[in-house]
Amino acid sequence: MKPYTIRILAVLFLLIVFFAPLGARAERTYTNPVIDEIGPADPSVILFEGKYYLYPTGDNRSYHVYTSTDLVHWTKGPRVFLADENNVWAPDVFYHEGEKKFYLYYTVNRRIGVAVSDRPDGTFADRGTLVAGAIDAHLFRDDDGRYYLYYVKLPGFRITVQRMKTPLVAQREPVEIITPTEPWEKIRGAVTEGPWMVKHRGVYYLLYSGTAASSLDYAIGYATATDPMGPFTKHPGNPIVQRGNGALGPGHGCVVEDGEGKLWSVYHQQKDDSQPWNRFICIDPMWFDANGILHGKATRGMPEPAPTAVGAGS
Repeated sequence: MKPYTIRILAVLFLLIVFFAPLGARAERTYTNPVIDEIGPADPSVILFEGKYYLYPTGDNRSYHVYTSTDLVHWTKGPRVFLADENNVWAPDVFYHEGEKKFYLYYTVNRRIGVAVSDRPDGTFADRGTLVAGAIDAHLFRDDDGRYYLYYVKLPGFRITVQRMKTPLVAQREPVEIITPTEPWEKIRGAVTEGPWMVKHRGVYYLLYSGTAASSLDYAIGYATATDPMGPFTKHPGNPIVQRGNGALGPGHGCVVEDGEGKLWSVYHQQKDDSQPWNRFICIDPMWFDANGILHGKATRGMPEPAPTAVGAGS
C-alpha cells in the first residue's frame, strides 16, 4: 500500500473516531409516552446518586418506584408504600440531605400524610396525617433552608401553602394562594391542582394544572411571586402546556434537570377518551426565555431530541 493511501486511511479513521460520538449523541431521541403502562400518573421525580427515582399514582392502593439514568428508559421497581384503604394518589418525595432521609407525602382519601424511608427504593413507614380535606402535596425547600408545603384544599380546589418548621412539623397558619378563576381552569369543572415549585433568578414559579384531571382539556399553567408564601400572579399566557398535535390532557407533573442542567417536565397524558383515567407518563422540555417567561410543550408519538443522561453532560 502506498504511503499517501495509508495517510488518507488514517485521516478517515480519525475523523470517524472523532465524529461518531457526536453523531450518536445528536441521534438520541425519545418518543412519548416514555412509560406506556396505562395507569401511572401524577409523577414526582428526584435525582439521587446519579439515578432518577419516579413515584406515580398507581393501583389506587400503593406506590411503586421507577428508576432511570436518562429520563427516557425506566425500570419498574418495588412497591414502596401500601395503604390499608383505597384512593391513594399523587405522591411527592423529598430527600433531606442532613438527615439522610426520604420523605413521602401521600394523598389517601382526601387527606395528606407523610411517610419516611432510609432509601429511595425502600419501604416508607407512615408517620401520620398532616392535613385533612386536602390532596396533591409538594414540599419545597428554599435556598435559605426554609420548608414550604404546597397542597390543594377541598372543596374548591384551592392551592394552599403551609410554612413548615421541619418536613414533619407545620409552622404558622396556611395561606390560600391559587383558586380556579380563569376559563381554561373551568372547562370541565373548576380545578386548580398539582402544585410544583421552581425558583428562577429569585422568582418563584408555581406550576399547577387546571380543569378536571379526567378531561382531555387538562392543562398546565403557572403563577409567580417574589415570596414563596405569595401573593402569586397568574401568567397571562396560561396554559403553557395543553392538548394539541396528538397530545391529550397533559398535566400534573414535576420539573427536573437533566445531565446538562436543562429543565424537563415529567407529567402524564390521557391515552384517549375511551375511559377517564387511562393515563401514561411523558416527558418534554421546559425553558425560560430572556424575559423570564416559562415555556413548555406536550408531544406524542413523534421522536424528539432526548435529555442528556446523568453523567453525560458537557
